[in-house]
Amino acid sequence: MRKHYDFDKMKGRRNPHTAKLKKQITIRLGVDVLDYFKELSEEVGIPYQNLINLYLRDCVASGRKPSLKWAS
Repeated sequence: MRKHYDFDKMKGRRNPHTAKLKKQITIRLGVDVLDYFKELSEEVGIPYQNLINLYLRDCVASGRKPSLKWAS
């Protein structure tokens, strides 16, 4: 192996599998929900969008469904 490699001339390329991992969407969240995840992200050091994704993934894995009881 070489002791030194010159990466300046190397061209980067995107991972072709990343497009299948996540999809960009537009979603409207309540200000209180967004504030909660932003505060939590500062505590744990994970970006808030990743925290929201982790929480939703946990809901999928555990089969958790939202309570849809409306005030009458």
